[in-house]
Amino acid sequence: MTETTREQPPAVHEEILGYYARGKEDARLREGGAPAGRLEFWRTQDVLRRILPPAPARVLDVGGGSGVHAQWLAEDGYEVELVDPVPLHVEQASRLPGVKARPGDARSLPDEDASYDAILLLGPLYHLPERSDRVRALAEARRVVRPGGPVVAATINRYAGLHDLLREERYFDPAQRARTDAASTDGRHDGEGGLFTVAYFAQPTEVPAEFTDAGLTVEGQYGLEGLAWLMGGVEDWLDAPDRREIVLAATRRTESEPTLLGASAHLLTTGRRP
Repeated sequence: MTETTREQPPAVHEEILGYYARGKEDARLREGGAPAGRLEFWRTQDVLRRILPPAPARVLDVGGGSGVHAQWLAEDGYEVELVDPVPLHVEQASRLPGVKARPGDARSLPDEDASYDAILLLGPLYHLPERSDRVRALAEARRVVRPGGPVVAATINRYAGLHDLLREERYFDPAQRARTDAASTDGRHDGEGGLFTVAYFAQPTEVPAEFTDAGLTVEGQYGLEGLAWLMGGVEDWLDAPDRREIVLAATRRTESEPTLLGASAHLLTTGRRP
């Protein structure tokens, strides 16, 4: 392991740990969870299978939660290690065949330099409100990925909360509307109201600069849900396999259209260590 002394980052916000300790994240993304979550799950699979090096590459899933993505990656033949700050998530992921799980913080990884073929940060960045922490997490990913290896990070788009509350008709509540309007102004979500926890909602144009500051070469951006997640009837479409594939194909057609990147709830940005 490279002998370096790095200042330890501040502890993960207690509100974030408490929110995920409820154990609801796993169901959100799997079958039976919220429709938008299932679309996010399938579209993340779709994009990653085009970006990642072939199995059996070594993948580090940073902030990988309960192992929802680590599970199918292991089933695809990847060697998967998962790091997460939530004890419940580590416990859940450690039960999955082919997945090694341990506690850890995206901003300070104990792994050796250039020790993985690919790094995923599908959760950490939007729970780091400070830009310096997001860049630090990306820099750690750059350090532990091999030269030329991909780093894939997820962010929540600036107006995702506003769109989601409109879709669910919660935006008509004055208190919810005030919090949502504030978050869509500066990107900072304080976790009050119980619908989500402490988070940062990014503009799509912000993320490439953070990759660059971390020493990564940006390769692309992919809107995951497109406009489909806001459409009435999407629940039935996702439950019918033939219609689901058509929805996924349609969303794929517009996934990197610059004018539509912010319409998705989630955005994947990809880069590589030079």
